[in-house]
Amino acid sequence: MLIKKAVIPAAGLGTRMLPITKSMPKEMLPVGTKPVIHYVVEEAIKAGIDDILIITGKGKRAIEDYFDRNFELEYYLRERGKERELKLVREISEMVDIYYVRQKKPLGLGDAILHAEKHVNGEPFVVLLGDDIIVSERPGIGQLVEVYERFNAPVLGVETVEWEAVEKYGIVAGEEVESGLYKVKDLVEKPKKEEAPSNVAIVGRYVLTPEVFDALREVKPDKRGEIQLTDALRLLVGNGRSMYAKTIEGKRYDVGTPEGWLRANVELGRLAGILR
Repeated sequence: MLIKKAVIPAAGLGTRMLPITKSMPKEMLPVGTKPVIHYVVEEAIKAGIDDILIITGKGKRAIEDYFDRNFELEYYLRERGKERELKLVREISEMVDIYYVRQKKPLGLGDAILHAEKHVNGEPFVVLLGDDIIVSERPGIGQLVEVYERFNAPVLGVETVEWEAVEKYGIVAGEEVESGLYKVKDLVEKPKKEEAPSNVAIVGRYVLTPEVFDALREVKPDKRGEIQLTDALRLLVGNGRSMYAKTIEGKRYDVGTPEGWLRANVELGRLAGILR
């Protein structure tokens, strides 16, 4: 596998999940017996990733604590003979090499990705948004890596959404070259339904190449003062860079919304045997 590094942006304020996210990172919201970001890290590991950078922000220390050792807890469990629980908490801290960098101001997904430039060190890398869970037989991000290895070009994870929902997503205009695989011609960030070129939406999984950093520095902030990753990708396409979009096989849960979070708990709880 050519790609070994993953970036997980997890610095967002989680305003769609207030008030619970006032004191808890949205990425740490429980789904079943694990926080959301645990599923995201597992997906990366299953795809062969062994180096993960998490972009954090103010109030996100709980993410670092979760993946760190907790010697007091381990001692407590060992003294009481709770070997199963002890093994469980140790495995979390030994999952993979995880590094952290802080985005000091909430200036958008594009700005968060810029903070990863030194860490990826000129290599292609994957991006997994920290509030999307994808359940599939093959890891969602691994499906995109397979496309990258075929075409040596950036790849966007997409799904077809209802036309009424297109204004919530970055939307792809492209030519379907195989079933579920598109050659990207253009990208539009959160268009109105009447102006959307399609209902093929980007859903929080990317394979990117280092040239994206120059594009991110070149694009102008949007009306909210944020740098949008979609704008940088659109610039690359406009400059002639080949880019593909792959429909991810599996089921996605947007756990950054109350509806998506509740649905994930019910459906994944049933799969895990927690709920009947």
